[in-house]
Amino acid sequence: MSKALEAEKRTGFKRSDMRVLRESGRVPAVVYGKKADGIAVHVDGKDLLRHVQRGGADIFSLNVKGGSASQVMIKDVQRLNGRIIHADFIQIDKNTPVRASIAIDYQGEAKGSKEGGIFQIQANELEVEALPDDLPQSLEIDVTHLEIGDKLTAADLKLDDKVKLVSSEDEILASVVVPQVLEEDTETAGEEAEVAPERVGDEEKSE
Repeated sequence: MSKALEAEKRTGFKRSDMRVLRESGRVPAVVYGKKADGIAVHVDGKDLLRHVQRGGADIFSLNVKGGSASQVMIKDVQRLNGRIIHADFIQIDKNTPVRASIAIDYQGEAKGSKEGGIFQIQANELEVEALPDDLPQSLEIDVTHLEIGDKLTAADLKLDDKVKLVSSEDEILASVVVPQVLEEDTETAGEEAEVAPERVGDEEKSE
């Protein structure tokens, strides 16, 4: 579990109040859950960013000044020009399964890449469901066996029995494709092969 995040209750809700908070380095936020019916708070922007960068499975204590502390996850963040301007937290019950988007960790180098193919990533994270303590920090998947033309789907992931995949099993995660330049060269060679007999025929007619 990562470091606790300190929060203070919001007292102003006008647009000007939000602007003052953001200009001072604070981020407006709301806490949801069984024990919290939309509690409005604000947190330090730099401290919040550290938790955002840890990923969807980051569970931490949110300590509200003058109130109580609760275990939460980041449900959503809103950005403007790359800067976080609002956040939603959801309270966590250790006995209740939660859903989270977990980053995919591609392991190794694809065999097809060594043969001239291009390894392309189509998905960087997948949604899973599990008890808070069973949520993985990342989803590891081996790509070394992939040859040119091969692809990986969510169904290829080997998840712990305690973790349920929420995303579609058919979702494509990554693939190894033929380089576009190679495809163009092949097409050009084919066109030249078709044109060559016509040139020979023209020469024969001219004689």
